Amino acid sequence: MAIDVTALRAHFPSLDSGLAFFDGPGGTQTPRPVADAIAATLTGPLSNRGTISPSELNAEQSVADFRAAYADFLNMPADGIVHGRSATQLTYDFSRTLAKGWKPGDEIIVSRLDHDTNVRPWVQAAGHAGVTVRWIEIDPQTAEVDLESYERALSPRTRVVAVTGASNVLGTKPPLRRIADLAHEAGALLYVDGVHYAAHHLVDVPALGADLFVCSPYKFLGPHTAVLAGAPDLLETLRPDKLLPSSDAVPERFEFGTLPYEILAGARAAVDFLAAVDPGEGKTRRERLAHSWSSLHAHELALRTRLEEGLQAFGDAVTLHSKAQDRTPTLLMTLEGRDAREAQIHLAARDVLATAGQFYAYEPFTALKLEGPALRAGLAPYNTAEDVDRLLDGLSSFL
Repeated sequence: MAIDVTALRAHFPSLDSGLAFFDGPGGTQTPRPVADAIAATLTGPLSNRGTISPSELNAEQSVADFRAAYADFLNMPADGIVHGRSATQLTYDFSRTLAKGWKPGDEIIVSRLDHDTNVRPWVQAAGHAGVTVRWIEIDPQTAEVDLESYERALSPRTRVVAVTGASNVLGTKPPLRRIADLAHEAGALLYVDGVHYAAHHLVDVPALGADLFVCSPYKFLGPHTAVLAGAPDLLETLRPDKLLPSSDAVPERFEFGTLPYEILAGARAAVDFLAAVDPGEGKTRRERLAHSWSSLHAHELALRTRLEEGLQAFGDAVTLHSKAQDRTPTLLMTLEGRDAREAQIHLAARDVLATAGQFYAYEPFTALKLEGPALRAGLAPYNTAEDVDRLLDGLSSFL
């Protein structure tokens, strides 16, 4: 299985700029079919949802198509697919909703590996409810989660375990199935921040063991929006605050106000685009996604290997903090005696975009004792070996 990278790149107008993009973990570039789907829906005819006029029916169809696409993308029922503005917004909403059932003496578990999106909403909800927060630690030497700390933190009082599917800075993929099994044995729910994971792997929410799983299409070629998946029978048990006249049906009880129909169309188009990258003989969209993701994974792994070998050649001048055995093609590095922001500026002057910062990964940076910004290089489907060599050449002239 192999992808035609030249043909793939032809769908991305932004690549005509000549820029080499390594900022995919913060948001990927967008192919024209996604933009076309947004424009076609927005220019309508389009009205609020209804069952009478063509414009109302177009809005209804955009919602139905969105749910069907993410049902295939995440291997979940369509009525378990919830739209949200962002993963942060969804996590705040669901943490507050779940916290309604917490009481003093209860506990939750969060992770030192996580983006703050999957930490602070839970910690703040716990503070308001008077429940205890416990932590899954990480090993700074290996960038792996410490499963022993997780097992020590779990108890019959645990209500929710919140953990990432993959770190947005280190790339580390914790053993979600093991974490899920232990959480369920304790009677707890598992909430997974899959934003970075879904950008690099075919997601199978039931196989991962996640009760609630959130991701963001703009990390995998779509528009700026977010999706949460949960089993409909679980969603039925959750009672968010909502407007009295608004629907109480699942999943709509979690979606507040008029939906952005054009954005839903773009998010659906991103799934269809990924399914068409290398569809094989797949008869269903899920089968085409599986074949495409296998090829994309092989492509990104080859580029990651090329980049890592190039970075190793710099010796002690570059410290690579992404070390986990199982990880995405996202590399976090610090540069001996040099400011990562200066490196970003140097690379940008050479049309290579790799960003410096903390990337909302407060807990991982604290655990690794990284006091200043670090440089992050993340690979995406449209990257090439030439892009990697340009990044390495740029770093070589900086160091």
